Amino acid sequence: MRRLVDRIFRLATGACAIGACLLIAGIVVTLIVLAWPALDMTLLTTSSPAGFGSAGIGYQVVGTLLLVSTALLVSAPLAVALALAQSVYLGPRAARALSLGLYTANAVPSIVLGIVGLIVFAKLLGWGKSWLAGGVILGLMILPTLTVSLVTRIKALPRRYLDSAAGLGLNRSQIVRSVVLPQARGGLVVGGLLGIARAAGETAPIMFTAVVFAGATLPRGVRDSPILALPYHIFVLAQDSYNPQTNAFMWSAALVLLTLVFLASLVALPARLKSTEEARHG
Repeated sequence: MRRLVDRIFRLATGACAIGACLLIAGIVVTLIVLAWPALDMTLLTTSSPAGFGSAGIGYQVVGTLLLVSTALLVSAPLAVALALAQSVYLGPRAARALSLGLYTANAVPSIVLGIVGLIVFAKLLGWGKSWLAGGVILGLMILPTLTVSLVTRIKALPRRYLDSAAGLGLNRSQIVRSVVLPQARGGLVVGGLLGIARAAGETAPIMFTAVVFAGATLPRGVRDSPILALPYHIFVLAQDSYNPQTNAFMWSAALVLLTLVFLASLVALPARLKSTEEARHG
């Protein structure tokens, strides 16, 4: 009976995996078909601050990469600090409170963060619309994801690693620096990938703090320095989706955004596989 249950479970798991792969493949194929009329070399090789994508989306791609990179630079150090505090330095009660706070923060709607960014950065600090404000808001948005992923990796470390380091006379800070952080980098990679996937597609936070649809090029400072970005570009084009030509530009921008997320995952894959292999043999 147990073998039958195990076989049914394996078959169901395999069917779910195949279904997920087919769904992703269907989405990609649909995007390619719908974007095909607008796909050519000028899509990425030309740039214009004008709207509706007819002159290429080079500035939008650069702006998206800038926002995502800024978000990671802001959130990664904070995630490491919070994960170490929860896993190493805090007591059980404080660690549970921090964990509850992280899960609660992860449930905050992105539009609320956008409004907070508008009030704090645009109004109180006087930045106006700024790429830095958008990057900081996105970094705060993905911070819980990075932290939880890193905490999970730290808790999965073999106990003998820590016991051996303590047996060698290392204090807690030295153990963190020499053992915990090197072994937990896979969690930061996974959290970073999830954060990139979420930050790259968010519209509400950057709509209030960082981006415009037309009239911007590359940033020249922090104050009143808006940029163009693919999520907001796609959002605005969707408002004119009855125009067949605009529709093609919208789907081509969506395909480029999906490709950027895929390439980021592909670049980080070797580090993730190496970390997983080390954990398995550890």
